[in-house]
Formats: sequence, C-alpha cells, structure tokens
Amino acid sequence: MKKLSRRAFTQTTLAAGAGTALSRSRILGANGRINIGLIGCGDRSWQIWPIFLKQPEVNPVAVCDVYEPYLAKVSTQSETKLTAHGDFRRLLEMKEIDAVVIATPDHWHALQTVMACQAGKDVYVEKPLSLTILEGRKMVEAARKHQRVVQTGTQQRSGRHYQRAVTLIQEGVIGPVHKITVGYTRNAMPGYKPLSELGKTLPPGLNWEMWLGPAPSRPFEPFRALYHFRWFWDYSGGQITNWGAHNLDVARWVLNAQAPTAVSGFGGRYCMKDGGETPDVQEVVYNFPNCLVTWSGREVNRTRDEYLAFHGTKGTLNLMREGYEVAPETWRKRETPAMEPMEMRGNADEIQHLHIRNFLECVKSRQRPNADVEEGHLSATVCHLGNIATRLGRSLNWDAAKEEFIGDKQANEMLSRPYRNPWRLE
Repeated sequence: MKKLSRRAFTQTTLAAGAGTALSRSRILGANGRINIGLIGCGDRSWQIWPIFLKQPEVNPVAVCDVYEPYLAKVSTQSETKLTAHGDFRRLLEMKEIDAVVIATPDHWHALQTVMACQAGKDVYVEKPLSLTILEGRKMVEAARKHQRVVQTGTQQRSGRHYQRAVTLIQEGVIGPVHKITVGYTRNAMPGYKPLSELGKTLPPGLNWEMWLGPAPSRPFEPFRALYHFRWFWDYSGGQITNWGAHNLDVARWVLNAQAPTAVSGFGGRYCMKDGGETPDVQEVVYNFPNCLVTWSGREVNRTRDEYLAFHGTKGTLNLMREGYEVAPETWRKRETPAMEPMEMRGNADEIQHLHIRNFLECVKSRQRPNADVEEGHLSATVCHLGNIATRLGRSLNWDAAKEEFIGDKQANEMLSRPYRNPWRLE
C-alpha cells in the first residue's frame, strides 16, 4: 500500500468532508447578526475595524489589547458599549462571540487563530498569516478540525480588477508568462528609530510581557512595540512578509501553483543602523514550474521599480491596487504590436470592503472565503522561504508535499521556532 504524505492525507480528508462541514448552516444571533470581537487595537485595526462596524449584520461585542490607550481608542468607535479585555483568552471565553478579527503583531497570529478555532470562533486574521511555516500548517489544521471559516487579510483576492487580471493572464491574453517581478521600494533613510509616544521607559498601561507572549524575553524597547516590530525576526520578517505577503500571493494565484521548487536569496541590513534586523536590501529568486518569480525589496532608495508585473510574450501586465495596465510587446521583425493596450481601474478602499464582505458572507454560508487559511499559509510560506534563503545566503530546494527542505538540516531547523513558556501551539 502506497504511503500518503501528510499533505496528501490532509487534502484527501478535507475533500471527503467538505460537502458536510462547510455546507452546514450556522446558528447566528438574533436576526442573523454576527457577534464579533477584535483582538489587537493598534495601527491595522484602525483601518479595518471601522469597516466591520459599518456592516449591517455585525454586532461588535468585545475588544482586546495589551496597551490600554489603544483599547480605549477603539472602544469609543462603536455606538454600543463593548467589553474590554487585556488578555485575548478572556475574549475567546465569551460564548456569545461568533467571530474574531485578529490584528496583532505577526508572532501572535498563529496562537490566537488556533485558540479561536478551538473556542468555536470564525477568524479574520491579518497578513502575513504566520511567523513560521510550521505555524501556518497548524493554523490550517485547526481551521479544518474545528470547521471554522478563516480569512487571511490579503484583500487583493476580493478585488474585482485583481480577479479580472488573473483571469486574463490565465487565459493567455498577454501570452505565456515565464517571468513575474514583485517588488517594494522606498527610502526610509537614515532608519526607523522613532521618538515613540511610549517613551524610553515602560509606560503605564502597557503589558510588555503579554505583548511579547511566545517570543523571547527582551527588555522593553519602544522601537519594537509599535509598527516597527516588523523589522525584528522575533516578531516578523520585514517587507517580504509585509508587502510581499500581498503580491507574492497574487503571483502564486496567477500561476495556480502551490509553491516553488527552489529559492535563492541574498540581502542584509546594510545602511540602516537603527537596531532593526530584517533586510533593507533584498533579492530573492523563486523557481516555479515554467516561471521565475523575483522579489526585490529596497528601503534605501525610492526609485519605483516594477511593483507587480507579469511579463508575457505578447505584453506586460502591471498590477496595482489602483488598477492594471497592459503594455503590448512588438515581436522581432514585426511592426505591429502583438496585442492591443488594455487597462482597468480599481479602488483600494473598495477592495478592503469587498474582502470583509466576503468573510461575513462565508460566516453565514460556511463556504471557503476568497483568502482561505490554506491560501494564506501557502503564500506566507513563499515569503518565509525567501527569508530563510536570505539568512542562510544560499539556494535551497523545497519539497512542497512534505513542507520541508531537501537535504538541508540547517534550513529545516528554521521551519519553526521555540515558544517561550507557558505558551504552546497545539
């Protein structure tokens, strides 16, 4: 009897159960209301929580944060009085809550999502889905085991012009695509060391131990605590897991591919001497079947290179949140372009609204959302592969079925990270 890999077994089991688990109707609150709690009241929540509050079926119930001023700020956005918690576990214990929105730093996403699924809550979790590849797989397993709807916050999956662009490329309108360029550039010199509102000493109202959670113990540092947690390996993975999580996801979507077979990465924090750790210059090359995908990250020069470009034999499709444009190619020894120019306008605010609407509709229908947890995991994996290759400074071969590197013990040790006591991912 042929032995199934762990992934093959999971996919077979899910396929067998999909007809019952996801089609099962959900008993919601009175009048079809969805009772929702928010975990993480900082920067990102200020952008998405107000959209949730405007949805007719949403009934906000509770909010949670480890920093009291953020908790107070978000609590006042609702017309109804919300229960406020400093520990997300207390929010998950509230049986009346149907779904949670998770907008915490990346190192908390996996634990909070898995525990929310175990508590019977559906989840909208911000990108990147995970801090490590093993975390992402655990999140998928928890969502399937507990039959939860889990939407990753990669909102392009719900954008009309993104969906149209993907269809055009997959239908061959710009010709075969064998190269995709993904990038993000800006000038953040001389570095990020900010004058934080938190000050140099631990401020009242901030539970630093709870902010750290499963991450290693560190003395309080305001640079780590707010938006700039993204530049520390303990909590995130730099711009490739920040912006790359969006555009590498679209590249994988277009290719309809699970993962690359190999990855090479190089870079470092060359110019910015601010205490951050993630690269300020990074180049990653992914070998997908019949297509090379490159990530170019640069924090030291704002000259805009290609943000997300699909290079076909007939034309190049440049895709952004504001829309897409197709620049035709002229073939050798031909005077006329291989195709006509094309474009479609988009709206970034509408994309976010549609993505949240998709999540809420799936909470009611029990269908898989546009950015289902499995898609979020596979795209986060692409980002993590790039960072692992960069940190090791060499090429790596990837076995997508086993979710491990081929013949590289050192790289495989970077698939997960130890959690600080008492936290466990189960």
